[in-house]
Amino acid sequence: MNEVAPLTISVPEAGKRYFGLRRNGSYGAAARGEIPTIRIGRLLRVPVRALERMLDTARGAKSPDRPDEIEARA
Repeated sequence: MNEVAPLTISVPEAGKRYFGLRRNGSYGAAARGEIPTIRIGRLLRVPVRALERMLDTARGAKSPDRPDEIEARA
């Protein structure tokens, strides 16, 4: 079957999937702005692309993927 990945996921699902958080920890991180969210009426959702882009940026700042970046820092 050809399943399409969702564009948004729930706050508890994002917290659990990406950070190993439980429900309250996930909502706490979202309230602090540590997990990006969008509000649609009363529904609070996490845009998957924004979250993954945030993680890629954080990872890139701490450990570059490309060897030429490591050499430039040395």
